[in-house]
Amino acid sequence: MGCLALNASYEPLTIIPVRRAVRLLIDRKADALEVDSARPIRSERVQMDTPVVIRLVRFIQIPRRFRRQVTNTFLFARDAYCCQYCGRHRRELGYRESLTRDHVIPISRGGDNGWSNVVTACSKCNLKKADRLLGECGFSLPAEPREPNHVELIWAVRRVTPVQARYIGMFYGEDVLRALTP
Repeated sequence: MGCLALNASYEPLTIIPVRRAVRLLIDRKADALEVDSARPIRSERVQMDTPVVIRLVRFIQIPRRFRRQVTNTFLFARDAYCCQYCGRHRRELGYRESLTRDHVIPISRGGDNGWSNVVTACSKCNLKKADRLLGECGFSLPAEPREPNHVELIWAVRRVTPVQARYIGMFYGEDVLRALTP
């Protein structure tokens, strides 16, 4: 389990290793907002509760990219690790089946590699669709593919505890939090 690091403005930054969080607390660069007293951290002279949420003492400026590249990690997370054609989750895939990236409009027909043209597909459906359009192979999509916002990209692939989720919801709003939880 990691520790949620908040900026001085309470903006959720990232999940960091507990060792790094402890170092920030010892150096007085962060304050602990939430701790887990059931799992204490011990050294030769000191015992402290495990930090779950910390807040940096000084504000740090974080540069943002305006557009994120489509990676399979973010694509699969956006589509909830489900094939967009048959609806099977990655846990339901058979031996030698896997999740793949499929282009709604194939590249050979003028499609691109952008967020609005790629979906998650199981290898069986991807092979069946091949180099055809959706109407030509009888497939349809449950929803129009779209580019996820910054918050969805950052947090979709991270596991957060309910306590950490509360801080993410306080900063970004409950609607964003609902979009992140399955």
